[in-house]
Amino acid sequence: MTEQSVDATNRGKISALGERVLAGGPVSREEALFLFHLEDSTDIFDLLSWANRIREKFKGNKIHLCSIVNAKAGACSENCKFCAQSSFYQTGSPKYGFVDPEPVLEAAVEANQNGVTAVGLVAAWRGLNEGPMLDEVCDRIRELKASGKTRPDASLGIIKSQKVADRLKEAGLECYGHNLESSRRFFAQHCTTHTFEDRLETIRHLKNAGIKICSGGIIGMGETREDRCDLAFELKAIGANVVPVNILNPIPGTPFEKNTPLPALEILKTIACFRFILPRQEIMIAGGRTVNLRDAQSMIFMAGASALMVGNYLTTLNQPVEKDLQMLKDLGLDPSWDNHGFADQDENGCGCESGSCEAETVTANPNGIGIYQPGVGASAPALV
Repeated sequence: MTEQSVDATNRGKISALGERVLAGGPVSREEALFLFHLEDSTDIFDLLSWANRIREKFKGNKIHLCSIVNAKAGACSENCKFCAQSSFYQTGSPKYGFVDPEPVLEAAVEANQNGVTAVGLVAAWRGLNEGPMLDEVCDRIRELKASGKTRPDASLGIIKSQKVADRLKEAGLECYGHNLESSRRFFAQHCTTHTFEDRLETIRHLKNAGIKICSGGIIGMGETREDRCDLAFELKAIGANVVPVNILNPIPGTPFEKNTPLPALEILKTIACFRFILPRQEIMIAGGRTVNLRDAQSMIFMAGASALMVGNYLTTLNQPVEKDLQMLKDLGLDPSWDNHGFADQDENGCGCESGSCEAETVTANPNGIGIYQPGVGASAPALV
């Protein structure tokens, strides 16, 4: 029998960071990078165990379920290299205009029957401006709100006007999905038709309107672990309420079609690192989980996930909702999440009761959201 050595130093560091987060404290970028770079499976499973404790501490056993409606498909003007709906690529993805009320209301009824908290209207276009289309979008949101079946969410691209964001709020929109997608450094590697700053400006308008923010990204595009770490801290800085973690599902016809899939353990480790950095946020596992995690899907909750995208995605299939609900039941998790106001989250999204830990890593912005500065300061003493 061969003895296998265990790095007790790593175990001690993971435990110390876990205890600090459970007590309401933050981790610094340097400490988070230590977690992102763990390689040994024993260390990674220690990390998952602590992420699970953090999830249980701040989120209990509640799991937030969301679904989406592809409200306008294909022919998008943007060149995002991961997207089957971009007009730049030939993928065979469906194309149609903005949907009528009936499919949206049917989706709301089905969501309600399955205990799904929110239905998001998602449109494949650059963004939303003032005009007839905004009127139609607001009509769909009002109808969804009036149905009383589910929380109306939307993901409608870039917003350049505060008036547009205010109109969406007036129509009853509660939460808007607008992923940063990747770190500031890596963004131009997957999109050049708009910028990282365009996305931050959109989020600024939405927050000023009093709309909650659903913002995350995609892993597996070729980014580094440092990029994933910086994305998590950017999401902390903007105060995202829901953080979707998508795993690239390489679509034939897109520039990323030949990307090597991430190992399942790397995906789970990334989720756990996000939980350490964002202890109070809803970390939602969304696109790509079935194809990338396969039989390991149930481990996302041990890794710290507290939310799940159910139903089909925009252009790819998911596993049946019934199977997801059975998975949650088997794990003793409760999908009857009803905290629509996200009242369990700190306003600054950091998980620190004092509200002062952001000072060294996030610069105040008069326009309403923090600006993350990679590598600037450390909000707690580093572990050595």
